Amino acid sequence: MPKLKTHKGAAKRFKKTGTGKIKRGQSKMRHILTSKETKTKRKLAHSALVSDADYAKVSRMIPYA
Repeated sequence: MPKLKTHKGAAKRFKKTGTGKIKRGQSKMRHILTSKETKTKRKLAHSALVSDADYAKVSRMIPYA
């Protein structure tokens, strides 16, 4: 069986936790931040988990993470 290749774009965006869940960063924090509320920016600064619907697709892209 050949080795699987890691999707390098996905490897930069996702990390696996100790329990096997996949962490991701939030979007909408790159620019136009002056018009966003402080509360919104504080919430978006923290990471979130990949949803169950996308879990299989993302885990295929990072097989050795």
